[in-house]
This record gives sequence, C-alpha cells and structure tokens, in this order.
Amino acid sequence: MTYKITEFAKLLGVTADTLRRWDREGKLVPSKTMGGHRIYTDLDFQKALRITVDKKPKRAVIYCRVSSPNQKDDLRSQVEAMELFALGRGMITETITEIGGGMNFTRKKLLQLLTDIINGDIGTVVVAHKDRLARFGFELIENIAVQYGCEIIVVNAERLSPQQEMVEDLMSIIHTFSCRLNGLRKYKKAKDLIDIEASAQDTDISE
Repeated sequence: MTYKITEFAKLLGVTADTLRRWDREGKLVPSKTMGGHRIYTDLDFQKALRITVDKKPKRAVIYCRVSSPNQKDDLRSQVEAMELFALGRGMITETITEIGGGMNFTRKKLLQLLTDIINGDIGTVVVAHKDRLARFGFELIENIAVQYGCEIIVVNAERLSPQQEMVEDLMSIIHTFSCRLNGLRKYKKAKDLIDIEASAQDTDISE
C-alpha cells in the first residue's frame, strides 16, 4: 500500500514538514513520482516507527532483587546503595524491586523490564551485581539490551549479592538434575521390564 505525504504524516502523527526534514536528513527517503511527489509505503512506515521510538526520551531504571521475603533488609540496602550510586552520577532514575529466585526467568517485573527495553522505553539499567538480573544468562540479557540501545551498568557491589542465595540456586540446579536422573533410571527400568516381557512372549510363541 502507498501513501501520499499528507496521508502518511497523519498515519504517523507527525507533520508533513517533519517528513520533508527526515527526507533531507536521509533518515527516511521515500520513492518519488516523475513530478517529484513523495510516495510512502508500508516499509517506510516501519522505518518511521523506529525513528519516532528513537526520538522518545528513554528512562533510566534501577533493578533490585532478592530471592525471598525474609531478605527485605538486604533489598532495602540494595536500593539505598543503587540510588546513591545513580545520584552520584546525576541520573534521574526509577527503582524496580522484585522478590524471586535468580534462576527464575519468568519473574513478572524482569519480563516487563525486557519488554520495555525492546520497545525502546529504557536507555539505562543499573544493578548491584550481574546475578541481580539472572544467576546465569546475564550476557544474553545484556546482548538483547545493547541491540535495543540500552546500557546495563553493573556496580559490582559483591556485598549486596547474598551468598546464601547462590547456595540455594546451586541446590536448585542439583535438585533439577537429580530428578532428571531418577526419571531416566525409572524409564530404563520400565523399558527393561517391557523388553523382558516381550522376549518371554516371543519364546512362548516359538514353542
């Protein structure tokens, strides 16, 4: 589908003069008719959306997490330290706090944070330590953030990363693999029984 400049401007919620300026600056160069009139397409619309998203002021966010409700004092200390760090850098931030395990990638606020990053709403995320975002897989989250123009600042405050949480997360991993091994043993035992029964039936038939 194609659009004239006035139609396209209305669709985007900008002025025709803005589209002409984007054309001059090389940000969004549409095709033109023999008479020099600009013609926009759906592909131009996708490009224009990216331009408007990039123009929006991005938020700076502090993300703080602990694993359990009984760590509220740790959470409070984490928030105070990160807010002091942001203030020292002259950053205007909002603070997100969450209670949930570092191995849990379905945390509601973490998922919303990632959604906001992908939507271009967040430009900076401040965390005390990598494991506040995720015990494992921080590099993946960071890579996603970079792709969408977001910087993750890791203050690396080790004292704000409770060792007990690491022990609990490691125990969770061991428990998961232990359950899988038990499942494999049960599967193998059941399979062996089926094979024995099948072999016995074959023997009866041959006799």
